[in-house]
Order: sequence, then structure tokens, then C-alpha cells
Amino acid sequence: MEQSLDALLEECGHLHGHLCAGQLLGVRMALLGCRLTGVLDPRGEDRKKLIVWVEIDRCMADAVGAVTGVRLGKRSLKFFDYGKVAATFLNTENGEAVRIVALDESRALADIRYPQIESKKERQFRTYREAECSELFKVERVRVEYGDMDAPGRSRARVVCGRCGEGVNDGRESQGPAGEFLCRPCMSGGYYTNLGVIEL
Repeated sequence: MEQSLDALLEECGHLHGHLCAGQLLGVRMALLGCRLTGVLDPRGEDRKKLIVWVEIDRCMADAVGAVTGVRLGKRSLKFFDYGKVAATFLNTENGEAVRIVALDESRALADIRYPQIESKKERQFRTYREAECSELFKVERVRVEYGDMDAPGRSRARVVCGRCGEGVNDGRESQGPAGEFLCRPCMSGGYYTNLGVIEL
């Protein structure tokens, strides 16, 4: 990637609405993940090679998306709500995958390195900018369970839920007790409770 850390942070701030230490961690995480998997130009020539799974819905996730160009709508960004400042980067061309986790110790590192700086945000920002990757992250080589139904691009399959009548794409349905296809909320409950259809 040819853009400087400052240019990438400026882009992230514009996208996210402000700059914070979490975004800086996300930028550094994205740069490291791309480098370790051999994705040199994620928003250009290599844009179809990269899939990223983020494990938290915080600032870091926006930064990873901004740096790499991965998007939910392109199916190149996946989200699992584990509440962890972590992401997995997969190069679909060579199969290389790494999971990068921000170390909790990096927060304490900021206090140790710059106790004279009153602002916690500024302490973290300086530390996260200057620290070695090994001081900020745990990195693991991983294998990702990834199939054709998870791939970017057009939908591979579509069924209609036998209970609610809503369409379900790419194998996300389950088979109900009577053999009918059911969406996940109808099969096992969802994040919402239906209170009735509004007539338009």
C-alpha cells in the first residue's frame, strides 16, 4: 500500500466522523493483515483477493474497511459479534489467512510510555503510532471455514421461508421439522420480535 499512515488516518477520520485510538489500531491491523497475507493493493489490483472478518462493531472495524476497501455489501467484509478487537484477513488466491488481535497490554503500554501526557486519548494515539506490531497485536496463522456460499459476488441460491415468506440467500436457511425451509429467525429466534405488519 502506497498511502502513508497519516493519509489513511485522515481517510478513516472522514469516513468515521472523528479520529480515535481504535481507528489507529484498525489501520495498523489492516496494514499488517494485508502484508502478512500478500495482499499489496487491497483497494486496487488485489481488491477481489481479500476477505476480512471483524469481531467487533467499533471504530476499529470502520478503519479496517476504509484501509482495505472491504464492504458488507460486497460480501468481502464479514462480521461476527464476539466483542473482541480482532480481525481475520484471508487472501482467497493463495489461501493465506491470519487473525490479528489487539493486546490488552497495549493500553497499559500507553500509560507506561507517556505518563506525563494528561490525555488518555493522546497517550494511546502516540503509543499506537510508535509501538512495534509485536507490542500491539497477537498474530495467528489460521484456516478459515469458507465456502462458495460465503464468496463475494452474486447470490448462489435463494429460497423462500415456509413460515414468514421472506427470501433467504446463500444457504442461510434451515430445514424445519416438517421438511420446509425456514429462515434463521423463524427456526430459532432472531434479534427482533414481530409486532405485526404495517399496511402501506
